[in-house]
Amino acid sequence: MAEQTRSDKADIEPRKGMPSPRLGEAEFKQRYRKLFYDPAFEGEAESLGRLAEIAWQAYSEERKSPVTRKAGEGFHDPDYDLSVEWIAAHEAVEAAQRRHEDKAAPSRILIINGSSRSEHTCPGEMSKSFRLVELARDAIAQKPRFSVEVLDLSRLASEYGRKIYPCKACFSTAAALCHWPCSCYPNHSLGQVQDWMNDIYPLWVEAHGVMIVTPVNWYQTSSPIKLMMDRLVCADGGNPDPTLTQGKDAALAKKAELAGWDYPRHLAGRLFSVVVHGDTEGAANVRYALADWLRSMKLDPIGELGELDRYIGYWKPYATSHEELDADKAVQAEVTNAALALAEAVEKRRAREFPAIGAGLEDPRPK
Repeated sequence: MAEQTRSDKADIEPRKGMPSPRLGEAEFKQRYRKLFYDPAFEGEAESLGRLAEIAWQAYSEERKSPVTRKAGEGFHDPDYDLSVEWIAAHEAVEAAQRRHEDKAAPSRILIINGSSRSEHTCPGEMSKSFRLVELARDAIAQKPRFSVEVLDLSRLASEYGRKIYPCKACFSTAAALCHWPCSCYPNHSLGQVQDWMNDIYPLWVEAHGVMIVTPVNWYQTSSPIKLMMDRLVCADGGNPDPTLTQGKDAALAKKAELAGWDYPRHLAGRLFSVVVHGDTEGAANVRYALADWLRSMKLDPIGELGELDRYIGYWKPYATSHEELDADKAVQAEVTNAALALAEAVEKRRAREFPAIGAGLEDPRPK
């Protein structure tokens, strides 16, 4: 008898049993109206009541993606109704991949500011991370045929409508349930809109090199970086065809994974640099964690110069931390060197002078 496949033997029925988070009508409408807490809205109470009723109907009917169209050619099920917002995100990622592969185009570097601090909100002062990002950007921008994009995650705290929603861990149910790019958001029925990740995914895809600059927050990386990290799980083995799983059908996704999933590494081969700075403890641990995460997605390190953990104003007053950075010419030079090393590695990689070691070896543990 032929050996059964895992999908023949496995119980793919999703496990259930957690309490429902569903709200009743009164509680839902009360929460909805909190969006209009400002007394300036009181004159529109009747209009708000009508809007609350529309929102309640969308919620009760679970209209996550109210505007769809047929998937069309190139998908497993061309007749499946896909969200037009997901299709737009998918097309943006594909266009970014074409820019990445265009040998005539400039080398693209993405530099990420991981601090949530800025003078445009409660802290009232810019972050040291942003200053280090500017040093890195200025260094690379002076090189010919380089394009530098800065992703400033501090805008999550300071800009209206900027959000990164948490990962729902679809991948842990089955790899194929985690769509690339993420299809969990927007969810209009739950009011989970204006998710920034659909703009962020193409930045990572088009980049030839990625540089992350982040502070240590409570022995860990910053919360904006962690939100982005978790939502990038779909780039590492995620399913680029939601019609294969008929949207979010967990049983179909389990079946697809157990039948043999290839875990596509959508960001493989890009190069990275990591700069972590702190004032007391944890800088090295955060640097290790970020570098390990990037390596796990099959991005490649560039060497010692590209991975930096330093203390700025070690155990000194926070109030003078910028003065400490002003005085620390060595760390400024090290960050500049990390940026220039990343640019040099990108040049060599694109010229086929910096091959990925072991690229032809089979991974016995693909995910």
